[in-house]
Amino acid sequence: MTHWFHRNPLKATAPVTFNYYGVAAGPPASKICSDLRSSRARLLELFTDLSCNPEMMKNAADSYFSLLQGFINSLDESTQESKLRYIQNFKWTDTLQGQVPSAQQDAVFELISMGFNVALWYTKYASRLAGKENITEDEAKEVHRSLKIAAGIFKHLKESHIPKLITPVEKGRDLEARLLEAYVVQCQAEAQEVTIARAIELKHAPGLIAALAYETANFYQKADHALSSLEPAYSAKWRKYLHLKMCFYTAYAYCYHGQTLLASDKCGEAIRSLQEAEKFYAKAEVLCKEYGETKGPGPTVRPSGHLFFRKLGNLVTNTLEKCQRENGFIPNPKQKKQ
Repeated sequence: MTHWFHRNPLKATAPVTFNYYGVAAGPPASKICSDLRSSRARLLELFTDLSCNPEMMKNAADSYFSLLQGFINSLDESTQESKLRYIQNFKWTDTLQGQVPSAQQDAVFELISMGFNVALWYTKYASRLAGKENITEDEAKEVHRSLKIAAGIFKHLKESHIPKLITPVEKGRDLEARLLEAYVVQCQAEAQEVTIARAIELKHAPGLIAALAYETANFYQKADHALSSLEPAYSAKWRKYLHLKMCFYTAYAYCYHGQTLLASDKCGEAIRSLQEAEKFYAKAEVLCKEYGETKGPGPTVRPSGHLFFRKLGNLVTNTLEKCQRENGFIPNPKQKKQ
C-alpha cells in the first residue's frame, strides 16, 4: 500500500565559519574548527540530497555532533559546561513561521536546531519511501524504523536538551513543547499506518485491524490537540492533515469493525458500523479538499486523488453492499410458514 504524509519544510540556517582568531590557538584547535566547519556543511548538504540514506545521515550527524560536544560539555568530564558554549552565534529559521530566523549565542541551541532538522529528514525520507508504488516489505520496515528514529529524536530534544537553553523558547516556534509533542505523536501515528497496511496485506483478523485503526485515529486527534492553541495562520494546513487522517482512520476502524460484526451474523449492527464509516470517509473527503486549498507550510497536493484514499472509499462501499445483501437473506422469524 502506498502512503501519503504531510511534511513541513526543513529549517534553514546561516553559515558558521568557526574562526576564533586569538582563542583557538595552535594547529590542533585550528584543525577542530576546520572539521566543525566542514562536517556542518556536509550535514546541511545531505538534508537536500535525494541520494542520502539513513546510514549516510547517521554518520554525518554523529561526526558533527561529536565535535560540537566540545562546545557544550567540559573536556574534563565534569558537570561544568564548556567555556566555549556561548562563543558563537547561531541563526535558524522556523518550519512554520517562514524565513524569520531565531538567533541564540549558545551551542546548545545549535545542537537542538540541527537535531530537529535531522529528525525532519528522517520523516521526509520515510515519506518518500512510503509514497512509492508497490512498496516492499523491507521498505515498509525502513519507513517504520525511520519514523521511530524521528520520534525518538524529537522526544530526546524536548526532554533532555531544550530545558538546558538559557534563552526561553519563543511561543509558537519549532522548539516549543506543543509543536514537539505534535511531531512525536504524528510520527507514532504514521508508523502505525505502516503496521495497518502490513496487517491488511497479511489478511489479519478484521478485529485487529479495526483496533489498530482506532488507535491511529486517536494518535492523530492527540497531535491535532497539541496544535489547537497555535496561531491558525501557521498551523491551519498541518491541522487539516491531522484532522483528515483522524477521520480517515476512524472510517477504517468502523469499516473493519463492521466486517467483524458481519462474520458474527450481526448484519444490522454491521450495517450501522459501515454507515458510520461512510460518514467519516465523507468528512475526510471534505477535509482533503480544504487541505489542498489551505495556505501554509507543506506540499500542495490533492490527497483525495491518492491511491490510499480511493482504496478505502471502495472498501467501505463494497463492504456496506455486502452487509445489506447478507441482511436481505436473513429470514424473518415472525413470518409464519406456509
